[in-house]
Amino acid sequence: MHPWLSALFGGILIGLASTWLLWSNGRIAGISGIVDGLVKRTSAAEWGWRAAFIAGLMSAGGIAMHVVGQRGVSPASLPVLIGAGLLVGYGTTMGGGCTSGHGVCGIGRLSKRSLVAVIVFCGVAIATVFVVRHVIGASP
Repeated sequence: MHPWLSALFGGILIGLASTWLLWSNGRIAGISGIVDGLVKRTSAAEWGWRAAFIAGLMSAGGIAMHVVGQRGVSPASLPVLIGAGLLVGYGTTMGGGCTSGHGVCGIGRLSKRSLVAVIVFCGVAIATVFVVRHVIGASP
C-alpha cells in the first residue's frame, strides 16, 4: 500500500473513532486524558470505556501493521524513546491535552485554545527536528 494511502486511511479512522466517541459517550478523544483516567482509577464505568478505547487503539494499530505490511520500528535507541515519551507526557500535561484532543477534536470544535496548542505543538516539533538534524547532526 502506498504510504500516503495508509496515512489517509489512518486519518479517516481516527476521525471516525473521535466522532463516534463524542456522539456515543459525549467524550473528547484526547488520548493523554483517556490514559490519565485509566491511571487515576476513576469509577468502574469510566475505567471500562477508557480501557476499551485504548485496547481498540492498540489492537487496530497492530492489525493495520499486519494488513499493510509496514512495521513501525523506530531507528532510535530505547533511552531516546523513553526520554521522548517522558517529554511528550510532560508536554501534554502542560498543554492540557495532546495532539489528538486538541488537533482532531478541539480544532474540529473551533476551540481557540486548541488552535493555540496545535500551533505550539507544531512549532516545537519543527524546532526539534531542526536541532536534531542540523545542529546535532543526527540522522532520522
